[in-house]
Amino acid sequence: MPTATKDAAKNTAPPNTAATGLALFRSLTEIRLLEKRAYDLFLQNLVKGTSHLSLGQEAVAAGFAVAMRRDDYTFCTYRGHAHTLARGAPMVGILGELMGRKCGLMGGKGGSMHLTSVPHGAMGSYAIVGAHLPVAAGAAWSAQVRGSGQVAVCFFGDGATNIGAFHEALNFAVVWKLPVIFVCENNQYMEYTPIRSVTAVEHPAADRASAYGLERIVVDGNDADAVHGAAVAAIGKARGGGGPSLIEAMTYRYSGHSRADPAKYRPAGELEEWMKRDPIALYRARLLELGTPEGALREIESAVQRAVDEATEAAKESPPSPLDVIERDVWADGGSSWRN
Repeated sequence: MPTATKDAAKNTAPPNTAATGLALFRSLTEIRLLEKRAYDLFLQNLVKGTSHLSLGQEAVAAGFAVAMRRDDYTFCTYRGHAHTLARGAPMVGILGELMGRKCGLMGGKGGSMHLTSVPHGAMGSYAIVGAHLPVAAGAAWSAQVRGSGQVAVCFFGDGATNIGAFHEALNFAVVWKLPVIFVCENNQYMEYTPIRSVTAVEHPAADRASAYGLERIVVDGNDADAVHGAAVAAIGKARGGGGPSLIEAMTYRYSGHSRADPAKYRPAGELEEWMKRDPIALYRARLLELGTPEGALREIESAVQRAVDEATEAAKESPPSPLDVIERDVWADGGSSWRN
């Protein structure tokens, strides 16, 4: 086990029910296969702009999404494909958006870094580091005022913990006892720089929790059961009026920061060590140990691969977004012409 996950291993949750286990496995598989397809499409020059993949980090998105209520809110970073898909957004809409097609979630004008699907509770992917933490707190405040019982879950990278908005959002979330959960996906690197080289504490999120009166929570971000267990507890606390939580999930991205990054700054052997604890392989092996039939897992894998293939072809067949899409959905009144 990589050194960085030793602390997190203490928080591994007991196995979930059979139904939850299969739901987690399906979500993990969907994320992995869709992300791999996004990579293939990028190499074919079909993805417009760059993309930031979550290969290796799938257990964080799957663990939380399975624990969330349909009307809960998800806020994520520009590395948001996984979270958007996990909340139920259609594959064809995600791939279409990456390719700038009319079938995309935002009609093809948002691209990889701005995936949003309000009907599925995916309230946006944010390209400005840390900017969405106060927005998530605001959504939680809205839910609190309306008494809707909704919870906001905000995902961010380790680099965002050194941004002012991280501390501001945490402070007000605690002061107002908001139903929001802040989840740091600590993949060890803030773009090209190891987070440990520029941060005074070992765990940039969890070790600062006490400053806001919050519990220190570190989980193994490669273990879907551990993430799901932490999610269930934090969501239950928030929904019950107990206020916010701050969770640090220790994980690792297999690829570089973006598709333009070869990740040559990583020490030799580091990637290989983390891949020994691949979240999909780990969870598949666990389900088999618990008595899940091999055939059931293969059926899920085959079904997901077919779905990815079908979504890919449908997105390719969709026409490119027309130029006038730029002027639509700009203002709340429906377009730019009124304002201009």
